[in-house]
Amino acid sequence: MSKYSEILAKQREFFDTGQTLDPFFRKKQLQLLKRAIKQNEQAINEALRLDLNKAPLEAYTTEVGFILQELGYMINSVLRLAAPKMVLSPLIHFPSSTMVYNEPYGSVLIIAPWNYPLQLAFAPLIGAIAAGNCAVIKTSQYAPNCSKIIAKIISETYDPAYITVVEGEPGASEAILEEKFDYIFFTGSVEVGKSVMAAAAKNLTPVTLELGGKSPCIVTENANIKLAAKRIVWGKFLNSGQTCIAPDYILVSEKIKDELITQLKRFIEKQYTSDPLTYADYPKIVNERHFNRLLRLIEGEKIISGGKSDRDKLKIEPTLLDEPAADSPVMSEEIFGPILPIISFDTIENAAKYIKKRPKPLALYVFSECKDEQKYFVKNVSFGGGTINDTIIHISTSAAGFGGVGDSGMGKYHGKASFETFSHSKTVMKKGNWLDFPYRYHPFSDFNLKVVKFFMH
Repeated sequence: MSKYSEILAKQREFFDTGQTLDPFFRKKQLQLLKRAIKQNEQAINEALRLDLNKAPLEAYTTEVGFILQELGYMINSVLRLAAPKMVLSPLIHFPSSTMVYNEPYGSVLIIAPWNYPLQLAFAPLIGAIAAGNCAVIKTSQYAPNCSKIIAKIISETYDPAYITVVEGEPGASEAILEEKFDYIFFTGSVEVGKSVMAAAAKNLTPVTLELGGKSPCIVTENANIKLAAKRIVWGKFLNSGQTCIAPDYILVSEKIKDELITQLKRFIEKQYTSDPLTYADYPKIVNERHFNRLLRLIEGEKIISGGKSDRDKLKIEPTLLDEPAADSPVMSEEIFGPILPIISFDTIENAAKYIKKRPKPLALYVFSECKDEQKYFVKNVSFGGGTINDTIIHISTSAAGFGGVGDSGMGKYHGKASFETFSHSKTVMKKGNWLDFPYRYHPFSDFNLKVVKFFMH
């Protein structure tokens, strides 16, 4: 028996005790996690600085604070979400009552990425705990310091038979996917997502895939250009562009392109100084392999601004590219770094066509003060989620789910959606015995059919 088989066997034993079925048990476990996150905040910040050079403010807003917000929502909501719900029964089955019970899947696997290593491990875990599951978290080998602090928090808070961590190591993902988990939650690239789904299919295991893709940012002639540039720079170069919902490229009205570029340059300097490579709080690229990949995407392109790099620090300046070809490398794959192509359009219809020729994006951003333009893109372009007149922030609410569509993923989480993702909704109808209409039983007659049609019309 492999170590992963042993982990899963112990979790099945724990799950079979029935402890996790109690909503009050789940609420207590969420409270324990909240306390552990707060107690380890300094260590989390140190790990994020070592792995990604994240500043404390960025670490809090995108990692610690985000997790605490999700915990706050779920701690306050878990008893309500876990309660059985009564729904209407069809009149034809009178007398009867129908209840919907949310039950946990069992033991779930959460595969977390390196770019937001704490947030994207703990946010799905919160949903898994609230729904009553046991969980295994597989962390990324590319964020080793964050992996260690995640393992420390979990090991000091929970019985490993309930929740445990498998730290990132070569081959671990492939090996653990051979096991038959009851649910798999994966965050990462499209290509790896395909492998996860293929592995899950062998065991008919349901999955949520949080992927990515090329998320467009549209700036029309009716935008507040100065504010648009400020917010695009913030959202794009957050975590040095290593964000699945970062604006991947800009589609800008040809009428305001030059003005937007001027403002983008201005706010890059204002937010990251005139020399971003020496700015202490500018995040780094996670490793040399990704650093080299990003440099290759710049090769042969017309650089408007930036383009310099520091291999020792693994930093690349915020870089603007002018009109790359639609089939160029930088426009053929998700960039996932501080490189921002700028492409002009003449009409909003042609901008929408450009987007729809590509796989459905995880996010879409529209900068326009014209309500008709805002509505046009929301109505005519399919995407996972988005923001109007800002970037990134649509993921911040626990009141709405977050997830992709098509190539950008399947399934949702955050808040109530997290609970629903990790729960099986079980419908049970209870039939009364004090009355039993004969219309559904053989032998059938024309009268039987008339009765059925009356109640089911």
